[in-house]
Amino acid sequence: MRKGINTEIALTYLKARPKQTIVAALGVTFGISMYIFMNSLITGTNNWSEKIMLNSTPHLRLYKDNIMSTNDMLNKYVGNQSINLISNPQLVYSDNRINNPDGVIRQLQQWPEITAMSKQVSANVIYANGNAQENGNAYGVNILEQGKMFDITSTMVSGTVKELQDNPQGIIIGAGLSDKLNLNKGDYLMLTASNGVSKRLQITGVFKTTVKGIDETKTYVNLPIAQQLLQKDRSYITDIYINIKDHNKSAISASSIQAQTGYTVDTWQSSNQQSLAGKMIRDVIANSVVITILIVAGFGIYNILNMVIYEKIKEIAILKATGFQGAQVTGIFIRQALFIGVIGSITGLFFGWLISLGVSHIYIGLGSVTYLPVAFELKHYVQGALFGMITAFMAGYIPAAKASKVDPVQIIRG
Repeated sequence: MRKGINTEIALTYLKARPKQTIVAALGVTFGISMYIFMNSLITGTNNWSEKIMLNSTPHLRLYKDNIMSTNDMLNKYVGNQSINLISNPQLVYSDNRINNPDGVIRQLQQWPEITAMSKQVSANVIYANGNAQENGNAYGVNILEQGKMFDITSTMVSGTVKELQDNPQGIIIGAGLSDKLNLNKGDYLMLTASNGVSKRLQITGVFKTTVKGIDETKTYVNLPIAQQLLQKDRSYITDIYINIKDHNKSAISASSIQAQTGYTVDTWQSSNQQSLAGKMIRDVIANSVVITILIVAGFGIYNILNMVIYEKIKEIAILKATGFQGAQVTGIFIRQALFIGVIGSITGLFFGWLISLGVSHIYIGLGSVTYLPVAFELKHYVQGALFGMITAFMAGYIPAAKASKVDPVQIIRG
């Protein structure tokens, strides 16, 4: 038996029913195209959503958390001679100060995975321009450090971050607050903290993140201004923001830093659980739709091969009578299925890329989204081709196994 005869027979069967072959291949093509398109769109949307989150949330936030009262102090004086209970534990008063923040930062600078750090103090304030007032939060920062972490420069619509550093009495405000209070760069804004301390600051810039809750409430001031609003000394720091090389490994870094410093460390995932839940839901929906499409395509291949076996049953019997083994007959029909899978996969990859490219040029023009976010990642194309081939193989195996069990004596006699 000469080499390649199984392949030649499989190709002959495919050519004998060109319409059915094309329909089966189109099923695989459609399934893979939708797989690539939906995964590209979902991944692009998720990447955009994650970028928005990381533009306002650090990878890690180190701070001093509130603690509950315990019986440790009672044990210190009474010892172990009695059982000390606290029937109604309360939060222990603390100003949430990070002790020796510069020392903590020097300690963390030894970590090679940390790329940026920034000290911060936030104050709840009332912004006022004449009789107009708005509530918000003033963040005392080193603006250049914050700019490195969150790329504030790209959000500036007027002024620069350096102008805030050069002006000790300066403030950068959001575009929403600028509109509400009718203020622009160079104007003055009054800030009043909850303790009654007020500051009159000059606007050195306006930023726009397109997130309404941020643009209408958030402002940046120099660290000493925030400390003065809270009537604290120059060493008063409540938060240290940390960015690392791989933000997906923030949980591991958080536990290590927390163990070393003794302070609480939150990850960006814990601060954005609602958004991450939405991401997971989008992934489940997309994969469910695509898997359903590929299963339907698999049934198309199965039905076509079943029809071929029914029509070619006598030819299969003759092949077995002339010496073909069951495994060789199985190989013929699996080759047919794989040929259909290859054709469908190649065209599916092309059309999936073409659809994704077309969709990526759909203009949105809302917020920070100019065009529909679409990600072009190689893994989607590799996975799509792999799933297409697996679907074709599984769809071909069942009828192929049926064909291999044909009894040539019964068929030829019948």
